[in-house]
Parts: sequence; C-alpha cells; structure tokens
Amino acid sequence: MIWREGLAMSEFDALWIEADESGRKPLPAKWNKVTVDQLSDGDVTVKVTHTTINYKDGLALAGAPGITRKFPMVPGIDVVGEVLTSESDRFKPGDQVILNGYGVGEVHTGAYAQVARLKSEWLLHRPEELSAARAAAIGTAGYTAMLCVMALEKYGLTPDHGPIAVSGASGGVGSVAISLLSKLGFETIAFTGRTEEADFLKGLGATQVLDRAELVEKGKPFGKERWAGAVDVAGSHTLANLLAQTNYGGAVAACGLAQGMDLPASVMPFILRGVALLGVDSVMAPMALREQAYRRLVQDLDLTKLDTLSETIKLADVKERAAKLLKGQVRGRTIVEVE
Repeated sequence: MIWREGLAMSEFDALWIEADESGRKPLPAKWNKVTVDQLSDGDVTVKVTHTTINYKDGLALAGAPGITRKFPMVPGIDVVGEVLTSESDRFKPGDQVILNGYGVGEVHTGAYAQVARLKSEWLLHRPEELSAARAAAIGTAGYTAMLCVMALEKYGLTPDHGPIAVSGASGGVGSVAISLLSKLGFETIAFTGRTEEADFLKGLGATQVLDRAELVEKGKPFGKERWAGAVDVAGSHTLANLLAQTNYGGAVAACGLAQGMDLPASVMPFILRGVALLGVDSVMAPMALREQAYRRLVQDLDLTKLDTLSETIKLADVKERAAKLLKGQVRGRTIVEVE
C-alpha cells in the first residue's frame, strides 16, 4: 500500500513506455517500478483506484507512433482515484477525483500506475452519484459520447427530427451514445462490424442494427436521406457516407478517426441540404463544459445499462485486453481496477 507519509520514497508498479534508440519512436509498454519523482510535475498526487482502456490507450501500449509524445511515459488517459497530497486549495487528501484527457498518458504521465501526479486544474470532483467503478466505465469514451449528444442538441436536433446513426456502435463511445440517445427518446441506427452483437445493442436501446460495411467503402457524394443526425467515431469514408445520407438541416457530430483522418467527401450535403459537421473535442474541452457533461451523464445515462455494457479487469491484464480492443474484439466499456 502507498502511505501518504512515505509517498516520496515509495516504489509502485507502473506500465512504462520508453523511446527507441532514435529517441523519437515509442517502444511497447513494459512493467516497471517507479517513484513519484519519476512522474510528470503536478500539484496533486492521486492514488489511482480505477481507470479504463480507450482506443488511444491501446495504440500507446502497443508502441504505435503518434500517441506517446514524451518519454518515458506512463500511459492511460483516464484517472479515477483519491487525493493523497495536494498543494491546491481546490482539493484535499481524501477527495475523490476524475480526470479525462488533457494530454495525460501522452505528454504527462497517466493512469496505468498505482499513483498519478497531476495538475489540479485538470481534475473534477467525482459526482457522489457515480461510484469509482462507474466513473471509470464512463471514462473518456462515455464523456465524449455525452459531448456529442450535447452538440447535436445544441444544434437543435430533437427526437421529432428522426433517427440518429451511430458508427462504431459496439465500442465505448458508440455504446454509451446509444444508451444516452435512447433514454432521451431518440431512435438510433447502430452501425457495427460485429452484427452478432445485435441483441446487446438493442438491449442498450438501438432501434436498428446494421453492418458497418455499407459505410466503410467509397460511396455516392450525395445519397438518400436516412437520418436526422449521427455520432461518428471513424472519420474517412464512414463520415463521408454519414454526411451524404443526413436529412435536410441535420448534423453529424464527429469525434474520432478509427477508420482514418481523411474526409473524402463532397460539399453537396452542406450546400444542398444545409447539413452541419460538428467537431467534438474531449481532450482540451474547457472545465465548464466537462462539468456540464458529467451533470448530464448523472441525469441521462441509465446506470443499469452502463453496468450491462461494462466488464471489469485488473491492471495486470490491461495489455492483453488492449490488444483485443485494437482487433475489435471488445464491446462496450472496460473497467480497470488498480490494486
């Protein structure tokens, strides 16, 4: 156990990413013993109790280029835990906190360790209505899904306008988005590469479950109107096809690039149907927006459904689980317990 009094000298387990001989490319993560002094600077130290695995985490753990940008690095972009020490007036020892994004796990040491040292301006007090495990289940993916739903609402979309298409429906963002949209009264069209998960997705509230194959190839620049809006995690041809089939006056909230960062689209949906493309960023979103998103999650996310779409593992199993996630073999959300 890490004791507050001996924290500076205590060693703890962490997944550790170092650079190759060039000093620029990351190597796959390995386990290491580290001390607080080896972590990035911060005015709050947190005992990490829970975290999760996002697609970006999987890439970092595998040593994929472009994710880890500072070395050495502890990956893990979502922190849920208890404050151990604080130099900030906003937090005191024992406070329960959440962190999503801000470059943590990429340029600032992150969650795949027993202790994290973080900047107080990045931390949220964990809502009392959310257990630590459920906060981890939400993680960046669920919080991003809420930001996407809020963006569509802000644009003016309501259930009366028609269904919302969701790409990557079996994944973290997609599964939470379907749960949220369903509770808010929207019909949802779930696109997934795992159509065998149809019953699971319908259990979350999906009205229809369709094969993502119809979106991933180059399509017509302008198609038949099929949905009022969409939540997209894929980019590339998937996003182009979603835009091309959005109803007049509709909107697509884009938050990911799982298929690619390109957008091989036409301007026709924008200038002939008034379709809007809404960019959603969760990494550097302002604190006021984050606080609003978590208030909405407490209010609008069916926590029973969250439990249904979540599975719990230990920190020791993160690398194996992340490899499966990158292969598309993980559905819903993964809660990681840190011992």
